[in-house]
Amino acid sequence: MDRVTGTLADGLGAAASASGILTQQQARIFGLLYLSARPLSLDDIAAELSQSKSNVSLNIRALVEWHLVRLRRMPGSRRDHYEAATDFFRAMQEIFERRFRWTVRQVLAAVAETRSAAAGSRGAAAGDLEERLARLEAFFALIDVGIGAFVRGEAFPAEKLRNVIPLPAGRGRR
Repeated sequence: MDRVTGTLADGLGAAASASGILTQQQARIFGLLYLSARPLSLDDIAAELSQSKSNVSLNIRALVEWHLVRLRRMPGSRRDHYEAATDFFRAMQEIFERRFRWTVRQVLAAVAETRSAAAGSRGAAAGDLEERLARLEAFFALIDVGIGAFVRGEAFPAEKLRNVIPLPAGRGRR
């Protein structure tokens, strides 16, 4: 692999390792394919990244599933070849829908379960609990709506988020 491609592949790999979305190896494969002038076979990718073909195959499947890489048939070759996607908006839509929206909905389900567990509680603590749960639910419900808007390609004004959970007095905006 040339120095330029290696720089991008390693940089994307380092970024991905902290993201929780892609693995370091998946991001390195994407970087290699993104800068490649032609689609590459599993053998080519494995050789360029000094990885086993089985490891590359496993990671390629995940990248295809995320719409970051697509399979390309090459005339005269029986091998599968792959190329990086260039429609980043589509890829991010998929990531937001499948990864972030699932997480948001898990929080909303936890709020509903907590409300059920607290049913019948009374007093000031119960009122405070309900207020906190309502604010948490409102925020994450709005995030869910925002993800839906993003996935559909619609605008979502971020100011709405700031209005759901106001900052306590004395705290400045960052």
